[in-house]
Amino acid sequence: MTWTLTPERFDTPDAARLLRDYYDELASRYWKRRATEAEIDDGLTDDGVDRLVPPTGRLVVGRYAGEPASCVGVFLDPATAVAELTRVYVRPGFRRTGGGGLLVAAAEEVARGAGMRVLRLDTRSDLVEARGLYAKHGFREIPAYNDGPYADHWFAKEL
Repeated sequence: MTWTLTPERFDTPDAARLLRDYYDELASRYWKRRATEAEIDDGLTDDGVDRLVPPTGRLVVGRYAGEPASCVGVFLDPATAVAELTRVYVRPGFRRTGGGGLLVAAAEEVARGAGMRVLRLDTRSDLVEARGLYAKHGFREIPAYNDGPYADHWFAKEL
């Protein structure tokens, strides 16, 4: 079985479903209970995903054996040459197949291709697997660069 990763609009059926699953998992883990459909809808309203199109960003969808299985977003800021990694998600049934590392590599490629020099991100303390993925792929913990209500850890990598 193999992975393929391709840029895709956030509003295609596959991308929209992946983003919904991403938010469902994040919210459910945070609240320590299943998120309701209404809560997911509310969380996805005006969440900035519309910036994941050129020139402000890009969304990459990963497919495993042709099935939509993962996604990653990259926000681009040409004024600072800093990109931000966002919405890194691999569906549970596809984890431990190398998809997370491929998403990070794809995000780096998008950022480099847009002339970015740094790729950074913020994440929560409870997302232990994500923090491990970032460290494994050369991200280092940095001081806070935002005051997001769900940000506990900040990472960056020079490209």
